[in-house]
Amino acid sequence: MAAFAYSAINANGLELSGQLNAPNVDAAREQLRARGLLASWIEEQTAEETTSRALFRSVKSRSLQVFSRQFATMIQAGLTIVTALVILEEQTDDTYLAEVIADVRADVESGALLSEALGRHPRVFSRLYVAMVEAGEAAGILDIVLDRVALQIEKENNIKRRVKGAMVYPAVVISFALLTLTGLLLFLVPIFVKMFSDLHGQLPFLTRVVLAASNLLRHQWYIVFPVLASLPFLFKRWKRTESGRAQWDRIKLAFPLKIGETVRKVTMARFTRTMSSLVAAGVDIIKALEITGQAAGNVLVERGLNEVRLRVQEGIPIAQPLSENSLFPPMISQMVKVGEETGELDGMLAKIADFYEEEVDTAISSLTSIIEPLMIIIVGGIVGVIVLSMYLPIFKLYTLIK
Repeated sequence: MAAFAYSAINANGLELSGQLNAPNVDAAREQLRARGLLASWIEEQTAEETTSRALFRSVKSRSLQVFSRQFATMIQAGLTIVTALVILEEQTDDTYLAEVIADVRADVESGALLSEALGRHPRVFSRLYVAMVEAGEAAGILDIVLDRVALQIEKENNIKRRVKGAMVYPAVVISFALLTLTGLLLFLVPIFVKMFSDLHGQLPFLTRVVLAASNLLRHQWYIVFPVLASLPFLFKRWKRTESGRAQWDRIKLAFPLKIGETVRKVTMARFTRTMSSLVAAGVDIIKALEITGQAAGNVLVERGLNEVRLRVQEGIPIAQPLSENSLFPPMISQMVKVGEETGELDGMLAKIADFYEEEVDTAISSLTSIIEPLMIIIVGGIVGVIVLSMYLPIFKLYTLIK
């Protein structure tokens, strides 16, 4: 199905423009006519144009959560999918989401399944979202599944918000430390340069290092600042590579000061919550493991779940390969084993997710109490080293005079 850009006139004579998906130009024109629009022109978009247009547009997770919750309520109230999509398209505040909903509605009106229509917008609806909707359609419980999707998005947003909140203080302090360091090197150190030049002696090593850094920053700033500014982009580019992502995920799990432990708990909470939602929606266990691995957010966990999936395909219970992988805590394999034996795997996974989400709260609180004094020590250390390096020659001169 191709993408078409259009310009059309509605019943009130207003000119509207947008984009829709259709098999051909005639089908696109028919879709516009069904919406009460008279097409002025329709032009098929290339894949490059479609990708570049969507590159800088995204849907907020909060908007997607509200959309899913309202969609579930309307389906539960007995509205048809098309009617519900029409209402959601008109009342959403997110303009990009409204365009996507319009495309989804047009696809459904042309005979596509809801999951197929959602799957044509992977930048908005993840594979997890589409798989759960597909299972809900097959089981006739679309309203229940959409409600679970909204809950899944809400839980993930809560974890992200807690982690980001914990990182605000360190980020502010580190930024302040870097600005302080730059200011001292640019403005304070040069004051002492002439004084040191009159000493005609060997300066202490620490002073020579600080002077070299000051000279580099003052005289080679056109090289230093672009290099520093490019580091975040180079880091992001490195993380996008397969080897870089694997190395970074490994470093995060091994980070000291309980940071690695907190990252592991966040990953386990995401893994168990996603798996629980998929199993509860009726997704096949093999497919659920595959999707969960891709949504885990960590390459090591994804590889571990791929190994679990291969073992499950051989007929082995999920708990056994989980227990054999040191990445997964023993509690997970034990509770999964109980869930398999009692036939309540989704409920047991949900309990594990609740436990780890509470653990994340506790870990973030303790992490904050550790980071705060550490940041103070770092800032004090930076200022202290520079001040000490400036006064060491003066102390040395005073000693020589005596």
